Amino acid sequence: DLIIHVRDITHPETILQKATVLSVLKNLNLPSRLLDSIVEVHNKVDLIERYKPTEENALAISALHGHGLEELKQEIEKKILTATGKKILTINVNLEGPQLSWLYKEATVREVEVMPEDGTARVKVIISSSAFGRYKNLFPN
Repeated sequence: DLIIHVRDITHPETILQKATVLSVLKNLNLPSRLLDSIVEVHNKVDLIERYKPTEENALAISALHGHGLEELKQEIEKKILTATGKKILTINVNLEGPQLSWLYKEATVREVEVMPEDGTARVKVIISSSAFGRYKNLFPN
């Protein structure tokens, strides 16, 4: 669903390495949507003072120091959700019914916040559009 190209930005041949990787990927006859959505990651930015990527949409990280990793995780999540047609939703469920169990089977439950005062929970899920449609049909309230 996603290609992440991590480059050692301090390597003297980093531009040539990128060109080589892109050439190999193109020769693999991958779908154009996959090639167009490559996440370009410049690693080892801690070794270059005040590094700013000159390439459009490149993310600057330092794996050693953790710099930029949160932004990278967010970008990966966003691209994967787009590629798979899924979305992140927060759904209020009645804990006395079967909704929570259904969500655990049909979606990816990320977080459950129980509201004991009214017997409900806020459930944060990753779910496909079709599964969410089924959920709404099964549990219209």
